[in-house]
Amino acid sequence: MTSRRELLKRVSIGFPSLAFSSLAASPTPHARAKAKNVLFLFMPGGVSHMDTFDPKPKLNEISGQLSGQGKRKWHGCPWKFRQYGRAGVSISEIFPHITEVVDELAVVRSMVSSFPLHARGNVFLHTGRNVGGFPSLGSWVTYGLGSENRNLPGYVLLRDEYVPPGGLENFSNGFLPATHQATHLKGDDPPIDNIVPADANALQQAKLDAILAQDRSFAKSTGDDAVESAIRNYEMAYRMQSLVPDVLYLGKESEATKKLYGLDSPDKYKRLYGLQCLRARRLLEAGVRFVEVTSPNIFGMNGTWDQHDQLKKGHETNAFVTDQAVTALIKDLRSRGLLDETLVLWAGEFGRTPDTSNGDGRDHHPACFTIWLAGAGVNRGSIFGSTDELGNKVAENPVAIHDLHATMLHLLGLDHRRLTYRFGSRDVSLTDVHGRVVRELLA
Repeated sequence: MTSRRELLKRVSIGFPSLAFSSLAASPTPHARAKAKNVLFLFMPGGVSHMDTFDPKPKLNEISGQLSGQGKRKWHGCPWKFRQYGRAGVSISEIFPHITEVVDELAVVRSMVSSFPLHARGNVFLHTGRNVGGFPSLGSWVTYGLGSENRNLPGYVLLRDEYVPPGGLENFSNGFLPATHQATHLKGDDPPIDNIVPADANALQQAKLDAILAQDRSFAKSTGDDAVESAIRNYEMAYRMQSLVPDVLYLGKESEATKKLYGLDSPDKYKRLYGLQCLRARRLLEAGVRFVEVTSPNIFGMNGTWDQHDQLKKGHETNAFVTDQAVTALIKDLRSRGLLDETLVLWAGEFGRTPDTSNGDGRDHHPACFTIWLAGAGVNRGSIFGSTDELGNKVAENPVAIHDLHATMLHLLGLDHRRLTYRFGSRDVSLTDVHGRVVRELLA
């Protein structure tokens, strides 16, 4: 009788050797890659596009008037905009630092999502599905390309104690081997639980050898690749004990670099986010394939950018906390030559409404929102897509979540139609039957 392991070996498409052998060679891209690594700056909660990167003067003109949706009224932007860079990108005054690197950005004003709820919106942004159980973008990237450093995970998530709506499904390996799930690094010490060995090295090695011997025997009898993934994770955890503290140690960083990231700020959230962004750079330098940084949760449990009320206070605070470190990270990557090989994505799950129910906030709006890309292979210093004069819907060049995923994979040398894994008797991909490469975003 054919075992499940043997069957998967025969029918898998993509890079099956990665799933079954810890000694396998690194996978190869489908085409020449522009980018080697990904940095995802995740802004959960729903950033308001018309208050950040997509100004709407008309909205200010009619602010306070009924919008035609019951008692809801149009709500103007409380901040001023100025144009910056070669393309004249309009940026809100709440982001004074990002203006310094505006010519590195490709601003996409015509993003479209399908789900107005945080949990579904977040999972959709990360996995291309609105339900759990599917691999995250980071998992697909490490499955397709492997990791450049065998002593570190391929996919690392830098966060605080808070997990965004959608939970761990946002960062899950789904049905891919467990080696492709995100490793979480928290902002406080220790960043990873149990990273400091409880036993002397010899004793710990003896325990690990005993566990691995039992697991390998069990794996032979069951043919279950999940057991082999567990074995590789044990081995990885052992190697990480020596390397992770060194990678995260900031003693070698200059005071000027720490100040650049805002680590001298009296604000604890700004210090935390700056710390995680500096760690992100060090992880990318060390060969981690996919690094994701979530903004600190300051407001509520639905994502810190979720301002149904107190829009001015909430967005100003979130921008203050994140703007300097994000800009520092782009500058630092550029100065070290890493920006030319790193694809950067700044995005949340959806936008916010141009009207309000209470005069003090905005609600969820998946019909249009803004993100930006930077780095390797990106058409830097550009604006793509547009929304109508009120920021209510896309006017031209809509970009779906699957289009974004397809474009990012393309820049990594991966064909979103060919990067598949056999699951449930079909070849499953990140984009399913959807998605197109948005050529206008490419350099």
